[in-house]
Amino acid sequence: MHPKVLLDACAELVRLTLTFEHPADAVVSRFFRDNRGLGPRERATLAETVYTVLRKKLLFDHMAPSGSGPKERRLAILGFYGPRDFLLGALTDQEKNWLEQCDSVTVDDLMERHRHNLPEWLVQPLKDQLGTGFWPLVESLSNAAPLDLRVNALQDKRADVQKELAKAGIKAVPTPYSPWGLRIDGKPALTKLDVFTRGAIEVQDEGSQLLALLLDAKRGEMVVDFCAGAGGKTLAIGAGMRSTGRLYAFDVSGHRLDALKPRLARSGLSNVHPAAIAHERDDRVKRLAGKIDRVLVDAPCSGLGTLRRNPDLKWRQSPKAVEELVAKQTAILDSAARLLKPGGRLVYATCSILPQENEAIAEAFSAAHPDFELVDAGELLAQLKVEGAQGLCSGGASGSGYLRLWPHIHQTDGFFAAVWTRKG
Repeated sequence: MHPKVLLDACAELVRLTLTFEHPADAVVSRFFRDNRGLGPRERATLAETVYTVLRKKLLFDHMAPSGSGPKERRLAILGFYGPRDFLLGALTDQEKNWLEQCDSVTVDDLMERHRHNLPEWLVQPLKDQLGTGFWPLVESLSNAAPLDLRVNALQDKRADVQKELAKAGIKAVPTPYSPWGLRIDGKPALTKLDVFTRGAIEVQDEGSQLLALLLDAKRGEMVVDFCAGAGGKTLAIGAGMRSTGRLYAFDVSGHRLDALKPRLARSGLSNVHPAAIAHERDDRVKRLAGKIDRVLVDAPCSGLGTLRRNPDLKWRQSPKAVEELVAKQTAILDSAARLLKPGGRLVYATCSILPQENEAIAEAFSAAHPDFELVDAGELLAQLKVEGAQGLCSGGASGSGYLRLWPHIHQTDGFFAAVWTRKG
């Protein structure tokens, strides 16, 4: 494709994404469906350009006014993902001069608000938690996340899958914490490989794998994944149960549960029962009250721990939206807790980095439910032979037995988890 045509397409995709009416991944997918003639390399350039603009929006907004032409074109030039000489083939002399000026800017000399690329309301809560760790977090959020895979322990061993991927020319290294994880650089096409189609691997962030590990569901138990979504953690839990017992995958979105079905078919699991529920107090939930061994509540949240993958979330979320989520999280955790039998384990988790969605929810739950005892997540993971388990409960406001994962410390998405046992 000619550089000018590709840059025009990048500018158009940037324009569509920056309306923030829909999630960026949905906008990109739609654009690719509407432009079927694009090859894999062009798609990669388009997608990565958009994501670079979303990650570095404040910096680019600061530089853009000194250029000419439509703003989305200027942003696309600044974020262009691809060889520089290819890009220069699409630019006017005026644009080349402007880009040269932008390249000569020392970012570290700019004001903070042009450097952190975060909405102002998010800056202070992160500084309060992290102190000097704020800028390392900012740096890590400006990069794309690696690709993590979970090996299906029901069917395969991690070392065997690693060798199989190597034969396909894909270098994978074991994840440092999860016993099931492999990490890949870049974005190779996996879906055509036998290792994928036969269900030996699923794409899943290492932090997400650790949440399933923390639940530690055993063979033959009754288990509920309360907000299952597309079922990444459900599948990990089911494999840990060796496909025995009963594993209910509840979600209010039937559409999301539909996305679980092909994954479930590949996984070889026969103990998973997906069920759409109307709300957290649904009759299906009431019928199971006091009967369940383990419950995972991976609560709907702001998703701000996933900004390396979903950088548009920081521009689409707001303090008001977070307030509404906090009310929802409180209600869901309350309802899910009723499912547990005495001695049962409850895990509350989010992929947020905000204390009000994490520690504050956990502390309020502990205060309101004296029949639940908080368990140290680090100790649980150490018992499960996770190396450096105590280090997974550090960084930020934690330090009271909660799991707290950070992109800049643990190279995972940002995650939180609290674990309780029902007394009796």
